[in-house]
Amino acid sequence: MRNRRAALLATAAAASLALVLSACGQNSEGGSKEKGGSTKGATIGIAMPTKSSERWISDGNNVVKDLQAKGYKTELVFGEDNPGTQVSQIENLITQGVKGLIVAAIDNKSLNNVLQEAADADIPVIAYDRLILGTKNVDYYASFDNEKVGELQANYIVDKLGLKDGKGPFNIELFAGSNDDNNTKYFFNGAMSVLKPYLDSKKLVVGSGQTQLNQVTTLRWDGATAQRRMDDLLTSSYKSGRVDAVLSPYDGISIGILSALKSDGYGSKSKPLPVLTGQDAELASVKSIIAGEQTQTVYKDLRKLAEVASAMVDDVLNDRKPEVNDTKTYENGAKTVPAYLLQPVSVDKTNYEEVLVRGGYYSDAELRK
Repeated sequence: MRNRRAALLATAAAASLALVLSACGQNSEGGSKEKGGSTKGATIGIAMPTKSSERWISDGNNVVKDLQAKGYKTELVFGEDNPGTQVSQIENLITQGVKGLIVAAIDNKSLNNVLQEAADADIPVIAYDRLILGTKNVDYYASFDNEKVGELQANYIVDKLGLKDGKGPFNIELFAGSNDDNNTKYFFNGAMSVLKPYLDSKKLVVGSGQTQLNQVTTLRWDGATAQRRMDDLLTSSYKSGRVDAVLSPYDGISIGILSALKSDGYGSKSKPLPVLTGQDAELASVKSIIAGEQTQTVYKDLRKLAEVASAMVDDVLNDRKPEVNDTKTYENGAKTVPAYLLQPVSVDKTNYEEVLVRGGYYSDAELRK
């Protein structure tokens, strides 16, 4: 398989932009081929970061569903945000004889050795939503347009504050994701590409002065960590004046920020909540948006992401070239990983019904509980 995988990767740059997601042939426990070239009953290992986030539970379940629909068996594990645990879990999956791996990394640099074990066992690896760094043993990458996520968040702030109409100045604070997640820099860089002109012109002012990525990261995307930082910012930088906007990269972080703001008296007529962004359209945050607290989130259809990743591993195992639409952007330090990127959508109180309810992501009853 190693030779055929190499051949597939060598020609990935010529892949069509249209992703073929139709169900492919069934597979076999030992990976043996039947007439027609399909494999039947093989087991695919799925390593997700944590059960503490609603989105990763959904991701894991969606990938299992899609792979089982293709005839695969699955082993789904959650690393509970512990890089060492995730390494051990992947080692166990390799020992169990899985024929493919789909991995959403907790720490993007901690998997080099275990992925070498996967390569030695001829097991293809799909990086799921988070690019794995520093190893050539990543075959494909399935994700969203991560810079676009940041751009959507920042443009929402610009529009809500009326910055294009010359309004301002406004106070803003910046938050970013975990420093061990490669996506963090893409989200932040996308947002800053939009916000920088307004920061330079002083129409936006960061009261804390913390504007560099290494000053604003949130380890493990943890909401409690974000809440403590927001508490500190309010105490140290906003004894007078108010926060008008907060760039938050993820709904779990947004909920933590929101708790700190409300504890400081925000949410009243005299002290309204700032514009507060998010990502992943998690149920609690969508309810918060409906209630007029969190302002915006970025919706990423996890059902489609699971389809992409499942199709990729199925294609590699059956000697087909997976469809990709980016062969240049995702350099991981050892290779440029061919990727398929889906498009995110900005959601707020004005369009959540159209995007999330009519799109079948949530029912109206779920959002009204």
